[in-house]
Amino acid sequence: MEQKEVRINKYLSEAGICSRRKADEYIEAGWVQVNDRIAEKGTKVSQGDCVYVKGKKVTITDKKIVLVFHKPRGLVCSTRGQGAETVMDYLKYPIPLYYVGRLDKDSEGLLLLTNNGDLANAISKARNGHEKEYEVTVNRPVCEKFLQQMEQGVPILDTITKKCKVWQTGERQFSIILTQGLNRQIRRMCEYCGYRVKKLKRVRVMNVTLKNLAPGAYRELEPEEWKELQQLLKET
Repeated sequence: MEQKEVRINKYLSEAGICSRRKADEYIEAGWVQVNDRIAEKGTKVSQGDCVYVKGKKVTITDKKIVLVFHKPRGLVCSTRGQGAETVMDYLKYPIPLYYVGRLDKDSEGLLLLTNNGDLANAISKARNGHEKEYEVTVNRPVCEKFLQQMEQGVPILDTITKKCKVWQTGERQFSIILTQGLNRQIRRMCEYCGYRVKKLKRVRVMNVTLKNLAPGAYRELEPEEWKELQQLLKET
């Protein structure tokens, strides 16, 4: 750690265990221990202290990891697969990571993972309006009325979706840029308009794109991407 002391919730965030908010919940539940004492919200951690969460020792790395992963269909973004393989089980990455937004089991494409909880929260929070771009294939020909409906917003999940950018890319294909992240949003929007999604692929999150990543492959964020991403986050 660069600092002599850090608050326990910040320590857990930087270790990739959870966000600061979730760390506070763990602390309140009595699941966090520093050396031989149960941690409190104000507890500070110094170099050399031993930190445990649910009895498991936590280690911290100074390096902020951001992975760009091309998630194939069939993997789930959860801690428990419930019968399906999870992204974490598939990657077997040597340090704990958590998701920056998620993709459902039947979707593929760009998924960001990081060991920094504050970074994950900053990108994921819907109120920040960060762009996510998708390529979509549906079950019947796309028409202008459908594109306009999708663009203007449709009622799903007791709300109206925010206006978004939508354009046709093929007879049954379109691209869409969202700035919110409702559960299975694109699928629900299409269903409301009388369409069914056959293929859904995320190709961009903010300034980060898949580039030439094959399904199942991952790469670390490049220095120029990281620099631009940090600048975009400062502007929100």
